[in-house]
Amino acid sequence: MTSLIRKVWVSVITRSGSSSASAHMSNPNPLSDHDRFLQMMYIQTSSTGEFDRIPIDIFMQILKILGPRESARVRAVCKAWKFLVSDNRLWIYFLQNQPEPWDSVFFSETHLRSGYPLQVFPSQMHDLSFMHIYGQRVEVPGALIIDGGSGYCKYGWSKYTSPSGRSATFLEFGNIESPMPSRLRHFFSTICNRMQVKASTQPIVVSIPLCHYDNTESAKSSRRQLKDAIYSTLFDMNVPAVCAINQATLALFAARRTSGVVVNVGFHQISVVPILHGKVMHKVGVEVVGMGALKLTGFLRDRMQQNNIHFDSLYTVRTLKENLCYVALDYEAELSKDTQASFAVTSNNWFTLSKERFQTGEILFQMQAMGLHQAVALCMDHCHDAELTGDDNWYKTVVLTGGTACLPGLAARLEKELYGLLPPSISSGIRVLPPPYGTDSAWYGAKLVSNLSTFYRSWCMTKKQFRHWSKRKLIW
Repeated sequence: MTSLIRKVWVSVITRSGSSSASAHMSNPNPLSDHDRFLQMMYIQTSSTGEFDRIPIDIFMQILKILGPRESARVRAVCKAWKFLVSDNRLWIYFLQNQPEPWDSVFFSETHLRSGYPLQVFPSQMHDLSFMHIYGQRVEVPGALIIDGGSGYCKYGWSKYTSPSGRSATFLEFGNIESPMPSRLRHFFSTICNRMQVKASTQPIVVSIPLCHYDNTESAKSSRRQLKDAIYSTLFDMNVPAVCAINQATLALFAARRTSGVVVNVGFHQISVVPILHGKVMHKVGVEVVGMGALKLTGFLRDRMQQNNIHFDSLYTVRTLKENLCYVALDYEAELSKDTQASFAVTSNNWFTLSKERFQTGEILFQMQAMGLHQAVALCMDHCHDAELTGDDNWYKTVVLTGGTACLPGLAARLEKELYGLLPPSISSGIRVLPPPYGTDSAWYGAKLVSNLSTFYRSWCMTKKQFRHWSKRKLIW
């Protein structure tokens, strides 16, 4: 470290002698009042001999080159350097050079640090020490994330950039709405074996699938039983800490939101979930459309069979749906266009689709009972009438999630339909966001939580805490 600083210092001395005159004439980056104040403090409190002459901007560049570990050690040299090293901008730079996107880090550390219930007014940046946040995040060892949807499960390490693998989900091991502990244990053990990790060595984050939508006492009890079953099963496997969060909430976090309406296009059905400050608003109402991705895949298969193209497996049809199908912004106008396109499922199997490409996704809006747009509009109308906060904007962000929700054009079409269905007082400001991380959005939401600097303190539950919580629940 000393040799590096000496080299930089020599270059600064050389540069200052040749460019001092021109620097007085033109400075492309003039100091702000805040920077000038820091420089004055730096000069007045320094005690490092010749190093006192290093300009602040050069000193900060040196720290960036040294990296976080050596920068932290520099704080011990003198008060001035300790003051400068603690600058949030330096540690934001270090965080920006981590694998996880900086905007996601900033969102999670300002909105999710406190755990549940979320703070209505999150801490502002100037109230946080990103040097401490950086150190705490480095110390978090990571967790095993298990995102079990209705179609298939995504699992992997929270420190990785994406899920490690996929497998059959809870449904293969029994009805998730009333799971048997032995089946849950078999499911979790299967995931741990595939990850080649002992359950007793890592905390686990589990996404809770969407079910029991009503606000009745029976539905509330069923949701609690499901959550209890997940915690009990994992703690019986000696997992050190568990964090179980609703799947829709995790997808919302992945979009860097804590409030909004999540539209989950699941395997068998679509759920429209209003969420306020991270909590599902069951009292407002979760809308359900009785169809999902399987219905669209089946429709495409039937249309292709009408053209004498038959399949032994739905996998090929699903692959074609994911790679060729889309949602038309204007269905009638699309009918008059040439929409033919081809895709090779394998190297020798090419398939060509035409109008089926957009007719498949159109099913979402042409349901006889209630289409997707009508379900979302109904949910928003209920949110508006509930008057839960003084600001109606909380429900005007719609986040899509699920594999079929990734169909190109779906977000734009849904937004257009909502503006046509809802009165201006409700529709003004509506935004529909496509799945932020494709089919893995809920997994990425869990990744945000499990890499938090306060993950263990604010989001995890230990076996001891679970037992204490269970006893209190029985007393009440």
